[in-house]
Amino acid sequence: MALRRALHFVFKIGDRAKTATFYRDVLGMKVLRHEEFEEGCKASCNGPYDGRWSKTMVGFGPEDDHFVVELTYNYGVGEYKLGNDFRGITLQSSSAVSNAKRLGWPLTEVEEALYLIHAPGGYPFYLVDKEQPSTDPVQKVCLGVSDLHRSTQYWATLLGMKVKEKNELKKTILLGFTDTQCKLELHDVGGTVDHATAFGRIAFSCPREQLPELEALIKKESQKILTPLVSLDTPGKATVEVVILADPDGHEICFVGDEAFRELSATDPKGNDLLDKSDP
Repeated sequence: MALRRALHFVFKIGDRAKTATFYRDVLGMKVLRHEEFEEGCKASCNGPYDGRWSKTMVGFGPEDDHFVVELTYNYGVGEYKLGNDFRGITLQSSSAVSNAKRLGWPLTEVEEALYLIHAPGGYPFYLVDKEQPSTDPVQKVCLGVSDLHRSTQYWATLLGMKVKEKNELKKTILLGFTDTQCKLELHDVGGTVDHATAFGRIAFSCPREQLPELEALIKKESQKILTPLVSLDTPGKATVEVVILADPDGHEICFVGDEAFRELSATDPKGNDLLDKSDP
């Protein structure tokens, strides 16, 4: 499982301009690529919408070795309802804290050297007020679960993640494929997980040959497959194969063939301009 890696988290956004300001000017991320689509995705990458949409990848560095964010914008949809499923992304950057203070973006000090900030749409981010590392500043993604033991069994036993830490007091468990990657934290919310309409998706890659094996294992264990193994075409770019799963609480999980994805996800130097030139 060491060849598997964490890729990105997908957010639906309603205000593309304000969202771009948050990720670029507050967090300090860069636009890695921007793509426009005339109709919905076969794997529902943009949610249950069939119309025109766009995808913008933002991060602190190339997708080859950084955990990034995918922003999906559905034209004509201005807002989404938040549930209790997404609990936050934690990243280390004193520059982001300084940027937020300078720009007047609301910050809440959670504890010493740790601040809570919200992206447009209400998505929570936690900023560790320490110098940004030379490696990936994104430390973890936290998702809410209703049964911590059951979810740990799913993510560790079926998907192959390793348990890194347990915190009985906070009712959390930290998992990851390797020590150097962004981690996944599961947080027991003490009740039903509500995804509402803003529900996101977390993505991982694995060698292409593992995709049929993974799909077969999930079927064997009678777990949910949202999108059976399918090929996704992006005009002028590599065709990638994906399988979309759902964990016991309905969190969407995308596994994509690593070889083609590395080609598809190459940074586009025109990405920033393409985003700015897109229709609002």
